[in-house]
Amino acid sequence: MPELPDITAYLSALEPRVLGKTLERVRIQSAFLLRTAQPSVASVEGHAVRELRRIGKRIAFGFDNGEWMVLHLMIAGRLHWRAPGAKLAGRNSLAAFDFADGSLVLTEAASKRRASLHMFADEAAMAVIDPGGIDVLASSLEEFRAALMAENRTLKRALTDPRILSGIGNAYSDEILHAARLSPIALTHKLDDEEGVRLYEATREVLTLWIARLKGEAEGGFPERVTAFRKEMAVHGRFGQPCPRCGKPVQRIRYADNETNYCAECQTGGRVLADRSLSRLLGKDWPRTLEELEGLKRR
Repeated sequence: MPELPDITAYLSALEPRVLGKTLERVRIQSAFLLRTAQPSVASVEGHAVRELRRIGKRIAFGFDNGEWMVLHLMIAGRLHWRAPGAKLAGRNSLAAFDFADGSLVLTEAASKRRASLHMFADEAAMAVIDPGGIDVLASSLEEFRAALMAENRTLKRALTDPRILSGIGNAYSDEILHAARLSPIALTHKLDDEEGVRLYEATREVLTLWIARLKGEAEGGFPERVTAFRKEMAVHGRFGQPCPRCGKPVQRIRYADNETNYCAECQTGGRVLADRSLSRLLGKDWPRTLEELEGLKRR
């Protein structure tokens, strides 16, 4: 799912293309995309985009008639800038937003349609989709700690809860926790002052680094390599590969459709966290350390 750095890169690329420009036509090919009945998408046709905004992992377009159009790309949704009037070819093409100089095309490469388009009559009405998490890049250490301490959650869950922090998901939470040298299952209420500072600084540093990197990749063009898995990442999506800090193999915890990647040496004091699927199978034989895990592999 595109997260804060990806959405920021999209917004940077959209600004010179659509800000102040008139949206001439909206073409929706998927009946599942539009999630609101009023106002209609036709009501913003012929109106200029006066503001672009990130709301969590959503992209919001504000128009000169006061209405707002909000896109949520979910897991597999992506945006593309095409020639004016670009055809919506193939089942992955969901919608096009036509401007005089080009068409913004929304695609979704998944069998289940999760991407969404919401229309709102004004800014006040749009508030219903904002979960309320703070923007850590615009927040102080005290505000960050207060948000984390509101509930006693694991760090992984706290970082990815949109009610706590805005725009962070599975991929960048892994990178943040690795940079902070903290376990994904450590509890927020157990963090000491020094660990809290490390987490705050790592969150800001990782997001800032990736925002700059993704903007640089798309400079002069449009972001077309939006993915949760990048070879430059330290741990996310790198199970079994060497940690760039210590060289030990990256570990994982799998659950539902997601997995958490971490370095046991750098983040958990060498302890291998139980993977739900394998720990059921191995029971008491589940390896507790990297050494035990390597021994199990050699059997």
